[in-house]
Amino acid sequence: MVSRRLALVFAAAALLAGLVWGDLAFRARRAYLEGEKYMDWHSHPERQRAYWDSWLSAEEARWSSMAAAGRIGAEEARQRAALARAERDERVAESPLKYAVRWYETGADLFSTPPNPWTAPTRARLNEARGLWHAELAASGLKPEDYSYR
Repeated sequence: MVSRRLALVFAAAALLAGLVWGDLAFRARRAYLEGEKYMDWHSHPERQRAYWDSWLSAEEARWSSMAAAGRIGAEEARQRAALARAERDERVAESPLKYAVRWYETGADLFSTPPNPWTAPTRARLNEARGLWHAELAASGLKPEDYSYR
């Protein structure tokens, strides 16, 4: 009876460990893929612009439909659309390398223990992205240390 309970406890612990590992691996994969998206946007700024233009169109349509339905006033809809345009402009102007570095750091630091298949490629891409971002900052006359949160 005791050995059966002990076997169930070990099985439950192994299942829990497997679930935790799987969760961390999926989170590491997500962080890696987000970093890849921002690296792609660095190489192809038109894709970043297209993404945020699409986002803006959806936001403007949402505010227009809410105004048409009478859920918000027309003036409020115009103000919210203007805020969405400002947010889009801000996001398009920001460096995608900054976000790539942050996503890769997240995958390499937070989701790397226990080791999973995404740890090594994330760390490799982190070094590449960090180098590109630091070069971009230096070209702008900014110090990378001013953007460090560690």
